[in-house]
Amino acid sequence: MARVALVTGGTRGIGRAIVERLVADGISVAAGYSGNDEAAEALKRETGAMVVKGNVGHIEDCRRAVATIEAELGPIEILVNNAGITRDGVFHRMTPEQWSEVIRVNMDSLFNMTRQVIEGMREREWGRIVNISSINGQKGQIGQTNYSAAKAGMIGFTKALALENAKKGVTVNCIAPGYIDTEMVQAVPEKVLEGIISQIPVGRLGRGDEIADMVAFLAGERAGYVTGTTLSLNGGQYLVG
Repeated sequence: MARVALVTGGTRGIGRAIVERLVADGISVAAGYSGNDEAAEALKRETGAMVVKGNVGHIEDCRRAVATIEAELGPIEILVNNAGITRDGVFHRMTPEQWSEVIRVNMDSLFNMTRQVIEGMREREWGRIVNISSINGQKGQIGQTNYSAAKAGMIGFTKALALENAKKGVTVNCIAPGYIDTEMVQAVPEKVLEGIISQIPVGRLGRGDEIADMVAFLAGERAGYVTGTTLSLNGGQYLVG
């Protein structure tokens, strides 16, 4: 019987690439999303993945999503915490709403979603949790104190949860992508994007499938000895001062 995976923020960008790869690997996949019904329907039609709507910042939405998925597909054995938003602004002008919304969706969601599946993983003595952080959670970024704080917190969450669950066969790992060729990045003004790429030693943006390949490994049977780690996939950008 195929393993069951949930990918939050799974209908576009990196999330969609992850869903496509896991489906190709024979996993039964559900993709969570919060607002774009058109993208969700396209994903469902083109990949056969299940789609579930809800806000990962609200714990009741997470409870409903997991219950719906498990009723249709079975127990969730792989969780990819990918959902995230940005509300950029320099800190001395940042509003409480900009701060709290990013923390709620990017950070509180880790508790809201992982809490729904961790007990089942422990009982079955097998589970894979992969958290999608960011290079900006490792090095910081101007205008993103909220986002950087949440993504850095994700790394600490990963390490602690890995320690708690290692003996139960549940691995917890983190991937920190650099700039990936998604709709969000392509919306950056051309000159700004050129400046970003000039700081990436490999000389290009990353691809969603490159992140998905790493997720697929961490979510698989052969990754049982990998836990508590953060993998930086950024084309060497973190090395640049």
